[in-house]
Amino acid sequence: MEGILKLIETETDGKCYKSFRYCADEELRIPTITYEDNQTFTIKDRYGETDSTLKVTKSLLPLAKKIQQDKPLFQFFLDGSRRTYKIDDIEINKKIFPVIAGQVGVACCERKSPSKFKAAEFDNSLVLSLPTAANPNAKNPELFFNLLKDKINSTNRIKSSPVKFSKVLSYSSTLDEGEKFEHKGIAQIQNEMYITEVKIVASLWQKNLLKEDAYLIKDGSLAYSKMQTGDFRELTKIKNNYKRVIGISKLFNPELSKDKSGKSNANKIANLGLYHRTPAYMHQDSYSGDAKFAIWYLRIRDANRTDSPFAGVVKIEKILVTDDEIANGLDTEEVDIISANIINERNPVCYGNDSRWANHLYPVYLTERFIKSQYLGDIHFMNLF
Repeated sequence: MEGILKLIETETDGKCYKSFRYCADEELRIPTITYEDNQTFTIKDRYGETDSTLKVTKSLLPLAKKIQQDKPLFQFFLDGSRRTYKIDDIEINKKIFPVIAGQVGVACCERKSPSKFKAAEFDNSLVLSLPTAANPNAKNPELFFNLLKDKINSTNRIKSSPVKFSKVLSYSSTLDEGEKFEHKGIAQIQNEMYITEVKIVASLWQKNLLKEDAYLIKDGSLAYSKMQTGDFRELTKIKNNYKRVIGISKLFNPELSKDKSGKSNANKIANLGLYHRTPAYMHQDSYSGDAKFAIWYLRIRDANRTDSPFAGVVKIEKILVTDDEIANGLDTEEVDIISANIINERNPVCYGNDSRWANHLYPVYLTERFIKSQYLGDIHFMNLF
């Protein structure tokens, strides 16, 4: 029975080495904090909200209490996840490259009632990531990798299983100083996850599900890098899809938030009062195609009851969509109502089930758990090869 790796050897004129297989997300590392958001954010002179008189933090507790009995603003919750694996090493043109595979899951859950959630959109795919050198003719790379995907799905091993591979991705066969091929392969799988998230937001917007009273929380930053291909390459060109979307980062690097003089804002963030938010500031991000954002921080947990001064603080982002928002910032009333609704989302908690409990919103946690429940087991997945 011809396996996937044997087929890859044949199609790429390469040689596989039957290297040790492992989940690349669980390599043995020295314990450290892994930040989900590492985007540098520098506060400029321009405010990101219409009330430019706000110079200090602001309590949202009165507003949060006032709207507790109202319909929650947030009805949709989006999260993306991926698991990556080092499957083998392959020699191509006397150079060794890793064969990287991954499971990519992206889900948007909809809250139908306080106790009922359902998957509004879900995409679960299996992918491979190979070097560009795997194309022996160096021509028509897209065609080559698409045909390779079809041939992989035609192997007896895959035909006899209920799963299929959706894409064979390619990573650069050259390295700059300090780079690793494994990281390049994983980055392509991560990028595939981002593309899927953007497509799901577009689908919800086109279906008119995202409205003034039905916002979406996207887990993590909205500052996507420019996509290399496809209809969603630049965030600035699809920003209307994000009119009712906010991004919430649970684990952001506080040292990357700088004031106008270039000094860290970490101390100000750590000292945020309970249920207080910072002013919203405008941030222009060339990383994602010159899109402009309103960004602010909000404390949703008492610092005295968490294990670090930054636990319980979330970073909130919203893309500025209209010309008025870009010129004057996000309406302060909208900043306040978003913040108050996030405060009301803080309970229940996933304490004991997730080390990030103090920064987690429970509907987002449920969405994340749903995605991971759909994964194949690591051993099952690696044995496909």
